[in-house]
Amino acid sequence: MTDTSPPEKLVGALSSGLKILRYLASSSTSHGVSRIAKDLDLNASTCFNLLKTLVHERLVTFDDSTKTYSIGLGLVELAKGSLEKASYVRLMRPHLQELAARHNITTTLWQKTRDDRVVLVDLAESGSTMRIHMSIGQRLPMYIAALGRCMAAHSGLTNVELRRKISELRWEDGPSFETYMRDVEDVRRKGYAVDNGNYVKGVLTVSSPILDVQRDPVMAVSVVGFATQFSENSLQALCEDLRERCREATTALSGGAVKQLWSEDTGHA
Repeated sequence: MTDTSPPEKLVGALSSGLKILRYLASSSTSHGVSRIAKDLDLNASTCFNLLKTLVHERLVTFDDSTKTYSIGLGLVELAKGSLEKASYVRLMRPHLQELAARHNITTTLWQKTRDDRVVLVDLAESGSTMRIHMSIGQRLPMYIAALGRCMAAHSGLTNVELRRKISELRWEDGPSFETYMRDVEDVRRKGYAVDNGNYVKGVLTVSSPILDVQRDPVMAVSVVGFATQFSENSLQALCEDLRERCREATTALSGGAVKQLWSEDTGHA
């Protein structure tokens, strides 16, 4: 029988750290150190040091632009065996919200299904009055738009198989198969794909895949906005931000087993 009685002496720092994790896990938004310390009745300096340690261990993430903390994907590694997919969705939510707010776009999380389709399982919208609205539960063909290129890059399908699947897709201004495959190679090299008006004219999407321990794409994060709202610099910043968040998610889902994701990786191998 497992002994569940309290120890003679509690380790205060550990208890406080776990209180912070539970607090952030139950919160729908990120919080600053002062708010966390006040709500948990912790010394502000102690709380700050605990948060720094939790960030270092990837159990908590820190948003430098808002100076706030949210639950981190590293928590998945500690409980990977017992977590359901819904838990992964919940842990991705702060990342979706931060991407939407930082880049003023709609951010979506897609999950692969068995019938060559993906389903929208979560989203975050910006506060902009002009934004693209999508609905949870919406389904798309697996190989369409930017997320489709991400799925294709890690599908293991031959060019012949991909050509057949892509020929069945409906685009407003679809790319040639050769262009599509060059984009697929870019995903393997850079870690993200961009669809600028191919799927829907005037709409730009950027996607990055989330891989499991077998390096299969199980999810993808896509950001959606109007093409005219992006400059070359803002688009590049968005691509890199999205890629790093999906890299972190892949590390969590694979339990750290997947190291180098893309051929241009530097400093992550």
